[in-house]
Amino acid sequence: MSISGQSGTIPRSFIESLLSRADVVQVINQRIPLKKAGGSYKACCPFHEEKTPSFNVNQSKQFYHCFGCGASGDALKFLMEYEGLSFVEAIEALASQLGLEVPRERLSPEKQKARQAQQQQQRDLFDVMHLAAKFYRHQLRDHAGSEEARQYLKARGLSSEIAKAFVIGFAPSGWEFLATGLKADPRLKQQLVEVGLLVQKEDGRMYDRFRHRIMFPIRDGRGRVVAFGGRVLGDDQPKYLNSPETSIFHKSHTLYGLYEMRQSHEKFQNILVVEGYMDVVALAQFGVRNVVATLGTATTIEHLELLFREVGEIVFCFDGDNAGLKAAWKALQLVLPMMEGQRSVKFLFLPDGEDPDSMVRKDGKDGFYRRVEGALPLSAFLLQGLQRKLSFPVHSIEGRQQLVALAQPYVQVAHGLYQFLLAEGVAELVELPVWRVEKQMGVRSGFAQTKKSASLQKKTSSAGEVQVMTLPLKIIRILFYRPQWADFFDERLLQDLWGAQQAHYVCLAGVIKSLALSQFDISLAKQWMTENACSVELALIERSPVPDDDLFLLPEFEGLILSLARSVDEWSLGKQGWNLDEMLKLQAFIKEGPGR
Repeated sequence: MSISGQSGTIPRSFIESLLSRADVVQVINQRIPLKKAGGSYKACCPFHEEKTPSFNVNQSKQFYHCFGCGASGDALKFLMEYEGLSFVEAIEALASQLGLEVPRERLSPEKQKARQAQQQQQRDLFDVMHLAAKFYRHQLRDHAGSEEARQYLKARGLSSEIAKAFVIGFAPSGWEFLATGLKADPRLKQQLVEVGLLVQKEDGRMYDRFRHRIMFPIRDGRGRVVAFGGRVLGDDQPKYLNSPETSIFHKSHTLYGLYEMRQSHEKFQNILVVEGYMDVVALAQFGVRNVVATLGTATTIEHLELLFREVGEIVFCFDGDNAGLKAAWKALQLVLPMMEGQRSVKFLFLPDGEDPDSMVRKDGKDGFYRRVEGALPLSAFLLQGLQRKLSFPVHSIEGRQQLVALAQPYVQVAHGLYQFLLAEGVAELVELPVWRVEKQMGVRSGFAQTKKSASLQKKTSSAGEVQVMTLPLKIIRILFYRPQWADFFDERLLQDLWGAQQAHYVCLAGVIKSLALSQFDISLAKQWMTENACSVELALIERSPVPDDDLFLLPEFEGLILSLARSVDEWSLGKQGWNLDEMLKLQAFIKEGPGR
């Protein structure tokens, strides 16, 4: 496999060799200052605003990850994101930094000529679309019949600034206005046909596709106009008309408003997906810029991948009628297999008769954002939707059986921790162990306790071993999953824990100290426990696994830190000046540090 460059293809073997030679720490440190922190390096993330460093660079794995915004990747990915380079440009930049020349597998003269011709043809089509966008924009300002369009935009509350930002224009009435206005020669007319602005009949005659419509240019991620959407003025049909698929426009890969959202240069936690481009523009008028719309098609996997590269949370906005619910359910089915890591999806259903435009007028920007924050999480929408399909009460025998059967195909397509959590949600409703629900559904997430392990735990508990997972042991258990988090405990706290009367607090202090001294080597921490009469506690921890996922571990760790703060205060352990306020500060620091 190889990557196409301007003068040939770059061999995959060279890219792999380049990454093996490059040091991600050196690449990043030349652009943002890194600070050594245990076995890794830290800095404030360059991709989002923060006060406490959550951007980690792992030299041994040659990988960076921000616990705050989720940005992650290797040296090439960093150059692409930080300097706005294409993949090929990032390869060339990294090779230049290492003093290497990028090899290229030369194409035959015929193939090279054909590729250059194709690239030139596409550039020409982009130029044609740019020319058309300027033409429609001028018609909105200057055409004698554009007053109706201007009054419509004014009635919708759109300012001239927003109209300019979205390059909104006007297509006058007439069957040949575009070609005439552009003084198009035969070649330009044919190009206008290719991009879908003119329609060519069988007899060869051409006419304007968009007539007497407000025009919304649709731009790709680089800001190039690839298509148009037109909203009719008057009662003609269809009310909204989009460009057809062309060589430069593919509906399944394009989202209206994505480029404009990026140009706002704001940092967003989520993106709202609405149904029409007028909704995008109207919300932008009220300062809601994190909005995109699909273009006459249902949301696709390609759309979702685009959005998840931008943010970790997608909020679908639909009408609250049956059509809206059906569209939301289709989106749910599509996104369910993609739920992993810090991704989340919500569904916002508007009251009857309302759309995003009318809603933001009533609520205002802050009120609308509050409505978005209260949107229904995917899991809740799924479980509520399944319960609505039951023909018996959910707590009846028949209802419980139906719910498991209905949920099965949805749980089966989910993956990893999210699959387990969905199965757990169903198990709670039907009042069964998670392992039984997973077995019935034919899935095995790897997180549910099996019947065998449950039986083993019951036997070992009756044998007189430690049965209670105390607060210090719970913290140790998490540190065995994330040993680097031991770095967040202050030396004063360790001294207090060493002086505690309870053995488990002393054990926690020993594990923290061992991890810190061994560069977070878990095996040495376990060895310390065995050598210091904590082998029973170690056995309890090892047979009580938890999901190895930050979505579980981080909230659990934060809660345990807060509980530890209270314990320190209640047991008067703070002889070194440590108090509840200090521990709360530590808890807040951890919340801002590894997780966000």
